Amino acid sequence: MLTITKPETNRVDIDLSGRISSEEMATGLDDLLEMSQDVNKGVMLYTITSFPFPDLGAIAVEMARLPKLFGLLGRFDRCAVLSDAAWLRTAAEVEGTLIPGFDIKAFDLDERETAEAWLKSGVA
Repeated sequence: MLTITKPETNRVDIDLSGRISSEEMATGLDDLLEMSQDVNKGVMLYTITSFPFPDLGAIAVEMARLPKLFGLLGRFDRCAVLSDAAWLRTAAEVEGTLIPGFDIKAFDLDERETAEAWLKSGVA
């Protein structure tokens, strides 16, 4: 399941759980792009649980939208990643070092309050 919500004007939340089909990926990414259109200096809370590798169709959908997704990064300053998998938290923080001007910090699932406080703090 992939769910995108916009709880605040400059915040988008992404919830990813379980295997994602190509249809779910397409809908989720289209929702993300639409909800992010008016975001400026935004923050993102990305929660990933029970993550198996997506099917090939879902990966193809994501690859087709990569140019738009890269453009989306300029609308956000930071992303908190909550996950039950240590390897995903590590991968998220490594990715954060590779994207200039976009801070990514990873948290365990039980650290939601800390992650939300970090998003609001504006301190890297």
